[in-house]
Amino acid sequence: MDVQTQAGRPMVTGASRGVGLLTIDLGAIAANYRLLRRQAAPGACAAVVKANAYGLGLDAVAPTLWRAGARVFFVALPDEALVLRSLLPDAHIGVLGGLLPGSADTLADAAIWPVLNHLGEVAAWAGLARRIGRSPLPAFLHVDTGMNRLGLPPDERARLAADPSLLDGIDLRGIISHLACADDADSPMTAAQARTFRDALATLPIAPSSLANSSGLFRPAASGFDLARPGMALYGLNPTPERANPMRPVVTLTVPVLQVRHVDRPMTVGYGASYQVAQPAKIATIPVGYADGLLRSVSNCGVVWLAGRPAPIVGRVSMDLVTADVTGIPGDLAAPGQPVELLGPNQDADTLAKAAGTIGYEMLTGLGGRFRRQYLQTAPDDTSR
Repeated sequence: MDVQTQAGRPMVTGASRGVGLLTIDLGAIAANYRLLRRQAAPGACAAVVKANAYGLGLDAVAPTLWRAGARVFFVALPDEALVLRSLLPDAHIGVLGGLLPGSADTLADAAIWPVLNHLGEVAAWAGLARRIGRSPLPAFLHVDTGMNRLGLPPDERARLAADPSLLDGIDLRGIISHLACADDADSPMTAAQARTFRDALATLPIAPSSLANSSGLFRPAASGFDLARPGMALYGLNPTPERANPMRPVVTLTVPVLQVRHVDRPMTVGYGASYQVAQPAKIATIPVGYADGLLRSVSNCGVVWLAGRPAPIVGRVSMDLVTADVTGIPGDLAAPGQPVELLGPNQDADTLAKAAGTIGYEMLTGLGGRFRRQYLQTAPDDTSR
C-alpha cells in the first residue's frame, strides 16, 4: 500500500480487492490527533493504535500520526508492537497487555515498553533487567482504579508502596490507569477513579501519570495528568456522545447495488422470511454482509443511503448480501451499479453501531478484508476543524 501526499490537494491510492470501497481519510486522523493534543495540554498526547489501528490499517495510520507529532504509541499485544517498531523505529511503544508468556526478551530486544499489570510482571521485568545486564529496563506501571480487569489491585499497590525496591531494575516511564465510564458525562465513576488514581500516585515513586482516554480528555475530572491516551476519537468516533462529535469524520464505505427487483405481498425477503412485504415494494440487493462487518443485528432495523436518501434494511443480513427497501428512491438512483453509502456523511460508525445495538469501536474493528481500501492524504497544512 502506497500512500502519497501532494501539497494543496488530496491524493487517493489503494489496491483493488473487493466490490466495496472503504476510504480512510488520513488527513482527518492527523487533524483529530492535533485537536486531542490541544485538549490534553499542558500534558502530552499519545496515540492508541491497537487492533491494526482500530481496523483502519496500522501501516498507513501510524506514520500519519508520527508526522502529526505523536511520539508515544500504545498497542495491545507484543506482535502489534513489533510491527509498529518496524514502521516507527524511533517511537516510544507501550504494550497494554503487559508481559504475555514468552514475550519479555523480545520486547526488551526491540526497545518496547510493557505495561506491567501485576507484581508478578514487575518481578519478571526487573529480573530480566538483571539477567541481561540492562538495568534499568523501561516500562509503564498500571494501577487499577476500579475497572477490575488489568492493573495492580489495591493490595498489590499497597505492597509496592511499602517496598519501592520491588521496582529496582525498572526505569518507570509512567504510571497509568484506565477509565471505565468516561463516555457517560453523568457518571460519578470518572471523578472517583481520578481521586483513587491521585491517591495511588501519592504513595508510589514519582513518574509521569496517564489516565485520560478519548472521552476522558473531555471530562474535567480526568484532566491534570501528564499523558493522555486517546484511541477511538483519532478515528472519528464521538468521545462525547451527549453532544455533537468534535472529531473529523475518517471513514466512508460505499458498495454498489447488485440487483433490484419488485416484490409484492404476501412475499417475504431473505433468510427466515423475517420480513413480509405489506405493499408493492422495490428491493435492492447489495453485496455486503456480516463477513464484511455489517452486523446481523441491523437486520430489519438498520438503514443504508442512496443519493442522500435513506433506505431501510429489510430481511436478515446474510454473510455476503443485504437487502434494502428502495421503493421511494427514483429508479436511476437505485439501479444496479449505483453506490450505496453504509458509512459516510449521512451515517457514521456510531450511528450504524447504535442501530446494531453495539458501539462504534466494534463497527470499525470489524470492517472486513474484502473491501478495496483507499487512503486519502490531506495536505499537511490542512488545519481545518
